[in-house]
Amino acid sequence: MKKILLLALLVSGCASPAKKLPILGEPAVTARQDNGKTVYDTIYPVVPPFSFTDQDSLAVNEQSFAGKIYVADFIFLSCPNICPKMTVEMKKVYNTFKTNDGIRFLSHTIDPEDDSIPRLKAYAASLEVTGPKWRFVTGNQDTIYRLAEKGYFSTAYKDSTAPGGFVHSGGLLLVDKARHIRGVYNGTDPQETTRLINDINILLKEN
Repeated sequence: MKKILLLALLVSGCASPAKKLPILGEPAVTARQDNGKTVYDTIYPVVPPFSFTDQDSLAVNEQSFAGKIYVADFIFLSCPNICPKMTVEMKKVYNTFKTNDGIRFLSHTIDPEDDSIPRLKAYAASLEVTGPKWRFVTGNQDTIYRLAEKGYFSTAYKDSTAPGGFVHSGGLLLVDKARHIRGVYNGTDPQETTRLINDINILLKEN
């Protein structure tokens, strides 16, 4: 009995700690007093509040994802190169977690002038996607661009010399329940999709 107990303790002591995903972005360090002692808090950036409209003409904001992990990206429907590949990879992740209520998906159009709500709805239908699991949102163009840059550390802007007239990042962004970005994945690489799926499973255990 003693040998079994000792073996159990050894195995427990050698177990690796659970893997934890990093929080992306430059943290701010603040000082406060606690019972006469200086305590330093590390505050990581979060995706700021936002307000858009989805393919079903429903309002979508940060509270729509409260208590949820979600994957975000920036696309446009007439994109001639990377967007279709990104959507294929996003759909793989969607299918993997289709029955998990704790996971959501958020695609922002960077071409709101052309990507009307009916077009977004038709696109979602073509993917056999229904809300609120995967929201395709539109809104003010400058607001979307600013959110991409400041909120998701991503890129989105008009450029007449770029394919389709826009430049944007091809990343799929993993966001936790506290709106921290926990990972960025190449949305055109199937191996990165596998990594994203694995990281979502890690994040589910953390939360």
